[in-house]
Amino acid sequence: MDTSRLLLLVYMVITTSECSETAEPGCDLDTIPYNVHEGEAFKCVHDNLDPNVPDEEITWFNNNQTEITADENETVHYHGGSLFFLNLLPEDSGLYSARHNTSAGKCRNYKIRINVHKKFVYQPIVNSDIDKKVTCPNHVRRTCATLIGELTWNKDNKTLHGQNEKTLWVANANKTDEGIYTCVCTWTHNGKKYNTSGHRSLTVQGDKVSYRKLEIISPTNEEQLADEGVGIKLYCKVYCGINMKRDCNASWEANGVSVDRIEGYSQVVIKEPSINTIFTAVLTIEKVSAKDFAAEFKCLGIGSYEKLHANLILKRRESIIPLVTSGVCVLSLCVFAAVLIKCFAIDLALFFRPFLPKSSYKKDSRVYDAYVVYQTQSMDKVTEDSLSQFITKTLPSVLEGKCGYRLFIHGRDDIPGEDRLELVEDRMQQSRRLMVLLTPGSGPESKEETLTPPRDSLIGGFDCQVGLHHALLQREMSVILIQLGATGPQGYSHLPAGLQHLIQNSAPIRWPEGSRGAAASNSRFWKRVRYLMPAIPARKHPPSAII
Repeated sequence: MDTSRLLLLVYMVITTSECSETAEPGCDLDTIPYNVHEGEAFKCVHDNLDPNVPDEEITWFNNNQTEITADENETVHYHGGSLFFLNLLPEDSGLYSARHNTSAGKCRNYKIRINVHKKFVYQPIVNSDIDKKVTCPNHVRRTCATLIGELTWNKDNKTLHGQNEKTLWVANANKTDEGIYTCVCTWTHNGKKYNTSGHRSLTVQGDKVSYRKLEIISPTNEEQLADEGVGIKLYCKVYCGINMKRDCNASWEANGVSVDRIEGYSQVVIKEPSINTIFTAVLTIEKVSAKDFAAEFKCLGIGSYEKLHANLILKRRESIIPLVTSGVCVLSLCVFAAVLIKCFAIDLALFFRPFLPKSSYKKDSRVYDAYVVYQTQSMDKVTEDSLSQFITKTLPSVLEGKCGYRLFIHGRDDIPGEDRLELVEDRMQQSRRLMVLLTPGSGPESKEETLTPPRDSLIGGFDCQVGLHHALLQREMSVILIQLGATGPQGYSHLPAGLQHLIQNSAPIRWPEGSRGAAASNSRFWKRVRYLMPAIPARKHPPSAII
């Protein structure tokens, strides 16, 4: 179509024509059609005519012959630029024109065509959108807007409650939503209510298509770890909507250049088989190099109305070798420390004892560090000599002579003339530890014998009972068990029940008689004994304090 014909068509459709007093109003210019329903009301306004034109300047004609009145009591009348039909009838169909005589002396004609139908359905809504948009016909919307009417919707003559907008949305439409949708405008004129309506047909067919706002599903982070010299795949995933068969794509760029043009890069675009339209561009880098770590990759998403992008850079993955090495070192150190503590716990405790503040130790006024109890049951000559050697020489020379402890040993520290029972009770109360020397039993008869000091078995039995009472019941002192020689075939079953209980909780320290260095104060045996002895030896008292 050439320019002159196009201008002529525009002129015929939207412009007005000048007229004179004698001009025939039947000229078919500026004709605007309206399709309305029988029995309803309608307010008609020409698109190019001001509805507020004074009645004196305008005259309306029916079918270009009959002049229309301005009397508002008539079913067809006009008011300025508006033509009112209060009860449309089939004979109201036809061409209507308005002659506007302007104050400047010009005359213009405006024409409309009214088509009265029993039921007129506008062009049906047929598309594959998931959410259907049903728009109220233009003449109903304009009538409601100018007359401040109330708009309602119904489907197949059934009211749709809560729907009062000029556009009706049918969400996730299916076959049950098909039908005739009618928007009805109820308006008031001269105290009476009138209706103007329009019908739209909705048809649901084909696959549902729904455009959604473009979304880049991946990458979600701006950095991705990679190993230099190793291949990697980068995924650009774009979501466009539902059943979008076109206008959706995903691609990669590197430093603003399509990766298809860069050597060493290959790109494949995949559409996922789903109603959700998702395109994925897979970028394969054969071998990651230093230039790839310096490049800026861009994931591009292209939709129907917009474009999105997400930036991504590659970052060198930190080597795990230093981390593993550190972990192994820490673990080895912990294992070494645990073994060291396990094997040398006693040595460490003895080493740090002098450096600990004395205020951390419990203070008391006891005179002796240990009360020594030993067995005097029938023993063979070797065991008796061994016990005598240990009591009279080895034990005092190490604990008293080299370590500074003070021991109470029966037979050595007895005071002549003092009552034995009172002596045992008093010295036991003044002692911090109870040291029990165990020797092998000599046979069944030994089970009925008790622990006694060398001189008197009666005193020895009481001696043991008092010590166990203080240790087990009153918990006033700890017990140190020392085993001299083998335990014998009967083990410890011949000993009192209280003593057997102590042996079960803490195994006796075995005296390694005959071993080289056993008598040295720094031997393993004496370290264990010293560990169980008080941390600070009892203070030395003058003889008068003991009597």
